[in-house]
Amino acid sequence: MLNKKLLNPKSIVVVGASNNIKTPGGRVLKNLLDHNFKGKLFAVNPKETEVQGLKCYQNITDIPNVDVAIIAIAAKFTLETVKVLTQQKNTKGFIIFSAGFSEKDAEGAKLEQQIVDEINLINGTLLGPNNIGLINQNYAGVFTTPIPKLDKNGVDFISGSGATAVFIMEAAMATGLTFSSVYSVGNSAQIGVEEVLEHFDETFNLETSSKIKLLYIESIENPQKLLKHATSLIKKGCKIAAIKAGSSSAGSRAASSHTGALANSDVAVDALFKKAGIVRCYGRNELITVASIFTLPQLKGKNIAIITHAGGPAVMLTDALSKNGLSVPEIKGKESEELLEKLYLGSSVSNPIDFLATGTAEQLETIIDYCENKFDKIDAMAVIFGSPGLFEVYDVYDVIHKKMKTCKKPIFPILPSVINVKNEIDYFISKGNINFPDEVLFGNALAKTMLAKKVTSIEKLNLTTNNQLIRNIIDISENGYLQPQQVRELLIAAEVPMVNEIVCNTKSECISAIDLLQFPVVMKVVGPIHKSDVGGIILNISSKEALVISFDTIMKIEGATSVLLQPMKKGIELFIGAKKEGDFGHLVLCGLGGIYIEVLKDIQTALAPISKNEAIEMIQNLKSYKIIQGIRNQEGINENEFAEIITKVSNLVTIAPEIVELDLNPLFGNSKEIFAVDARIRIEKN
Repeated sequence: MLNKKLLNPKSIVVVGASNNIKTPGGRVLKNLLDHNFKGKLFAVNPKETEVQGLKCYQNITDIPNVDVAIIAIAAKFTLETVKVLTQQKNTKGFIIFSAGFSEKDAEGAKLEQQIVDEINLINGTLLGPNNIGLINQNYAGVFTTPIPKLDKNGVDFISGSGATAVFIMEAAMATGLTFSSVYSVGNSAQIGVEEVLEHFDETFNLETSSKIKLLYIESIENPQKLLKHATSLIKKGCKIAAIKAGSSSAGSRAASSHTGALANSDVAVDALFKKAGIVRCYGRNELITVASIFTLPQLKGKNIAIITHAGGPAVMLTDALSKNGLSVPEIKGKESEELLEKLYLGSSVSNPIDFLATGTAEQLETIIDYCENKFDKIDAMAVIFGSPGLFEVYDVYDVIHKKMKTCKKPIFPILPSVINVKNEIDYFISKGNINFPDEVLFGNALAKTMLAKKVTSIEKLNLTTNNQLIRNIIDISENGYLQPQQVRELLIAAEVPMVNEIVCNTKSECISAIDLLQFPVVMKVVGPIHKSDVGGIILNISSKEALVISFDTIMKIEGATSVLLQPMKKGIELFIGAKKEGDFGHLVLCGLGGIYIEVLKDIQTALAPISKNEAIEMIQNLKSYKIIQGIRNQEGINENEFAEIITKVSNLVTIAPEIVELDLNPLFGNSKEIFAVDARIRIEKN
């Protein structure tokens, strides 16, 4: 929990304060003064007696007790300064701008940890070091500009990068997006993105807290904490969008299974965000656009009316919406004919509704009224309006403003003429409105917000006899790939359906096994990991003679220890896998097997534990879902059973976190049953 004094201090000291506002210490003091911090301000600088009209202390020991210290001095002096403040001045909140700590070298990291230790002793809070500071409703404790318009209904923004925070604020201000608070966490020595999000969650008030959270993350240090508090906030009514910059190559190292090759840390980020309900963005403008959409009434359907006086942007927006699963439906009938009569000759109302470059504010208002009241299948309106710069268009923006406040259907203003009508757009934004300057960016972002997954409760596992059996198998197993019999026992304990199989060490054992399995059978090598790569799978063995020959062939393969016999089965090839991805936990993957995983990589991924509904959603989001349903007289598979097996694999890796890779590939499925015919499991114990 963040210390209350950091958030709402009655007094602040700037250590390293300066009359030079081009320095961090000078600029932060100016920001505090200009933005009306209502508490007491103190300045410390050994070379000054007065700074920006304030008395300046030469030594930190001379100041009175103070709630928050903003430190803008060389790194080597910070530890002693912090010690004085914690031990003598009852300071609980610290913002350290200084660089030269863990981001520099080992000595810097040691110094940083010493500072954290001092602050922890008094239950204080440190933001930084190596950050730009904090802005909230109480004070502007940053050394950068600009300071955005603060509004309790604006967005809360947490950034792992100070420079990126500035760029996002600059761009957001131009579109009318406002902020409730901005936290720059820098090195996150004590407080990172996850901890600030935790604070937002634990202090959330439905009446007074901002309901939009934006995150810029460079490193997810505690994925489970992020998941917990993002999920909690979204359940409380918040909306969250985030950029996760960078992806680790460690997670995509050369892997010995399909799952290992397909699952990496960036896939884990996608899965975490999806499970939490976070909208993932990949750039600053996309983040701002999503946040701006969040500020407007929620879209309740997929049908959009595009109202425009410019054909090109309307066509591009139509393309963007349509490609992302939204609809720009044709408008026709008596009401559309009535509307057309009220517009200039040459206008079109089929959708997009084009009322020409000569269209008036009155015509725009009429169009909006028809979309609101008479076109029932329309769920929202996107109004594209710019200007060639020949005349002022304040009246048009007045209409858009009025209708945004009074219409029940959302209206999204797309105002691309940011130079020709800059004054009008500034006027429009000054009334508390949002502008979307790029129609394609808006269309893509709107689709993302529509597709954001609703948060589901994370299911808790019930302890059963099988759970203990699973633990017993894991506990007596050694690190590495489990033997076929161990794999079989483990999957049967997890209630994963398996095809019958027998491991044989001799030809006579193979012949005896046929009495149980019946011809035709498949023979697989035991030993080498990639059976197909070494020619270790022989299909459709239908006689004892072929059985003996196949045994001899397979046992000549380097590393072969025995053979595995299974009855030949037919069906659609399926795939389920799981991989432990660091602190994220287990990723569970599903898809079709064969070419679909080898070449097309058509998979869906989710973080364990996975509910039945999540598993069904994974299946239905596959590009190959129509094959699963059945297509062109080909029998589909039992979708419900497929989902059940996915949840059973999820349960297995949750009960046995030592499993680092699991492959069921292939499973064969039809409309009646699904069963695994090949499986690999690798475990690693600490």
